[in-house]
Amino acid sequence: MSCAVASVETTQLPTSRPGLTVFGVIAAVTFSASSSAPTPLYRLYQEHLGLSPLLLTVIFAAYTFSLLAALLTVGSLSDYVGRRPVTFAALVLNALAMYMFIEAHTAAALIAARVVQGVAVGAAITTLGAAILDADRTRGPLFNSVTAFAGLTLGAFGAAALATYAPAPEQLIYVVLLVVSVLEALVLWQLPESAERRQGALASLRPHVSVPPQTRQTLIRLTPVNVAAWALGGFYLSLMPSLVRVATGLVSPMVGGTVVAALMFTAAVAVVAFRNWPAARVLTIGTSALAAGVAVTLAGVRMQTVPLLLLGTVIAGFGFGAAFSGTVRTLLPLAAAGERAGLLSAFYVESYLAFSLPAILVGLLAPVVGLPISAYIYGTVILLLAMSSLVAVRVSAR
Repeated sequence: MSCAVASVETTQLPTSRPGLTVFGVIAAVTFSASSSAPTPLYRLYQEHLGLSPLLLTVIFAAYTFSLLAALLTVGSLSDYVGRRPVTFAALVLNALAMYMFIEAHTAAALIAARVVQGVAVGAAITTLGAAILDADRTRGPLFNSVTAFAGLTLGAFGAAALATYAPAPEQLIYVVLLVVSVLEALVLWQLPESAERRQGALASLRPHVSVPPQTRQTLIRLTPVNVAAWALGGFYLSLMPSLVRVATGLVSPMVGGTVVAALMFTAAVAVVAFRNWPAARVLTIGTSALAAGVAVTLAGVRMQTVPLLLLGTVIAGFGFGAAFSGTVRTLLPLAAAGERAGLLSAFYVESYLAFSLPAILVGLLAPVVGLPISAYIYGTVILLLAMSSLVAVRVSAR
């Protein structure tokens, strides 16, 4: 998520440049939409390619691991070579990934496309987040908080709609995103560069993770809810459409895509709604809503009721956005400017591991006990993590 890049220190543009801001927001939304576009199509891939739940989670995990690798290596490269070159390379890679999805007819091809996509998104989110802050420091943090959730919403819902009502359901959304990526790559060079080149580009590629001593206790205290929130997002983006089909019998991609989009949309709403609230209060509200939403969602799965499942998703999404925003706003101010990049790297490592590894475990468990029971176990663990974090937050506040 690009919310965290609100802390990136830049020394470039002293005044707002609307064109650069608008481009940065649109491009960031494009990358996020590209990352969620395959989710509503997983059921179609299952039918046509015979993919198991485990393979679906492996395809998803390939994306998160390559994204994490990109964050840890090229995440700060634009501070040295400029925003435009890194953004252009990311857009080219994203267009390549979209073409690979269009031509994918095997699980291996889908994994390869996801790997390329992960590198593109990992390079783009920090670069575009920094560019938005370069151009508009007043509203930049808010824009960076919303773009990821907005893009995930558009990608999931758009892919579901096109797969349901348009021809070429497994290709059209990628064609659209490929064209958009190419157009953005062309427009990019008409915009000003917002970062001065400086030495140290090669050294910046060395992976670096560090947790400043004054932030360690807070990070440990926030880890349960952070893991719970990202694990929930990973499950929705990898297996939720399949769970909806198994639990309700509804096979339309629109149903699964709408459920995923509802989670991300309400998360974006929560970020905006709570932007001026104290971080500790937002964190408490987010943790409580996350736990309540998961409970209602599991009840919807148990009762095979889509409206109840959607209600739980909306509550959980609200908690997801609030918990994420509250976590970042609580943690980052504790680090000095020169310590934030290393702290963000550690935060991303923890978050993206939680995003992928639990989903893989569910993929392993589902063939043995079934996807619904696996979801109950998964949801119970998320509930316990959220509740333990809520207790820790309240004890710390006292």
